[in-house]
Amino acid sequence: MSELRNDPARSRYEMEEQGEVSYADYRLTGDRMYIDYVFSPPALRGSGAAGRLMSAVAQDAKDKGLKITPICGYAAAWLRRSHDYRDLLA
Repeated sequence: MSELRNDPARSRYEMEEQGEVSYADYRLTGDRMYIDYVFSPPALRGSGAAGRLMSAVAQDAKDKGLKITPICGYAAAWLRRSHDYRDLLA
């Protein structure tokens, strides 16, 4: 597993695993991060790659003092289930 990469020019977080890239598109407004879309390539689906990505994105948001508003259904469900990061839900 690679580390989280943030590409602010594209408003995208990325993580590479097994030569494939999972990503989360986001928008920042003040102290709020909107997660618009989370994608995991078919080869990584079911492996937990999207969950590892979300965990890293949520930790980055927490470190920056941001709240998260998930637009993406997967991101919303993941945050609601997370004991460590559900307090970030805005």
